[in-house]
Amino acid sequence: MKRKGLLSMWGLLMIAICLALAGCGGKGAEPASGGTATPGASTEAGGAGNTEGEIKVGILHSQSGTMAISEMSVIDSELMAIEEINAAGGVLGKKIVPVLEDGASDWPTFAEKARKLISEDKVATVFGGWTSASRKAMLPVFEELNGLLWYPVQYEGLESSPNIFYTGATTNQQIVPSVTWLLENRGKTFYLLGSDYVFPRTANLIIKEQLKAEGGELVGEEYTPLGHTDYSTIISKIKAADPDIVYNTLNGDSNVAFFKQLKDAGITAKDITTLSVSVAEEEIRGIGVSVLEGHLASWNYYQTTETPTNPAFVESYKAKYGADRVTADPIEAGYTAVYLWAAAVEKAGSTDVDKVKEAAKELEWEAPSGKVKIDGETQHIYKTVRIGEVQSDGQFKELWNSGEAVKPDPFLKNYDWATSIQP
Repeated sequence: MKRKGLLSMWGLLMIAICLALAGCGGKGAEPASGGTATPGASTEAGGAGNTEGEIKVGILHSQSGTMAISEMSVIDSELMAIEEINAAGGVLGKKIVPVLEDGASDWPTFAEKARKLISEDKVATVFGGWTSASRKAMLPVFEELNGLLWYPVQYEGLESSPNIFYTGATTNQQIVPSVTWLLENRGKTFYLLGSDYVFPRTANLIIKEQLKAEGGELVGEEYTPLGHTDYSTIISKIKAADPDIVYNTLNGDSNVAFFKQLKDAGITAKDITTLSVSVAEEEIRGIGVSVLEGHLASWNYYQTTETPTNPAFVESYKAKYGADRVTADPIEAGYTAVYLWAAAVEKAGSTDVDKVKEAAKELEWEAPSGKVKIDGETQHIYKTVRIGEVQSDGQFKELWNSGEAVKPDPFLKNYDWATSIQP
């Protein structure tokens, strides 16, 4: 029998946890065949994406190319959330049907696929993207067509779109506090290394202003194309500069090459502190624990994070995808995005984009990372900041956290030193 009426956020979570622990489950999330539109898709009062007994949603991540190493696991978490919600009765008594598309690590492809999902497939919302280049390519499409994107990855900030909900961290929830912590605990000289696109360049612009204000010193800055694999020259420059910290904003499989070549050059975490903002548990599996042990990362969630809901989340993820699989920050943020969207739809009583946006304001949910809340002004979420160290088992030991969820400040309005970079 279908559930009717409003289904509370707590209700969704508790039912899902009970199902996971009991080994129960429904039919699950079945991707729409070939990503094609279902005949009779409606954009009437019930909202886009509704068919008889179904609500279609888009999942748009890189299933191929340099970013697949990171994005495939986010697809898994989003599908798991959809399956749990369906098993608990669906949304508005309807089954969620995911329509999967491959962004292929190519920013124009992300824009093309976003347009297809909204215009042809008539999805109610889209969960997708990783790099800021992919998000910025999709943004005008969602604004033009009044679609709704849930973006699950930390990014460089300085953005807020009425058609995007940002469930990853903005800079005051990851980069800025990690730089302050490093200055207080690991040293003053920084070498900035990143992939050559908008996120690393903007992040490093922010870091350079912060270093000036907080007594740090920049001793080097390098960028390489996504997918770059030869870091021998840059590692020689790092050796010559002898920084206290390498702040790493490389993305995708370039991290595999960089860290392996760093170790081959005889540089370990004991020699130079390296802190990354795009290397999580999933990337550790691909790079190798022996290569990354002792290095640091700044995130809002680790598999080892201690919250009331995280053990059930980790257990469910491993039960579904294999005991050797790991959870990670973007995985958790993608999972959280699906539950927040479902709760907003229930509250709105509709999948209509404008109604969902209004209903989402100040929504709270007990996520695996801890309690999160949607900021009604910026459509970012409150998040706890955490700094962790890679251990011999491939997990993170938490060295520091912010103690409470930090209000998002994507435009860094509360930092005097950031006035020159605020739009």
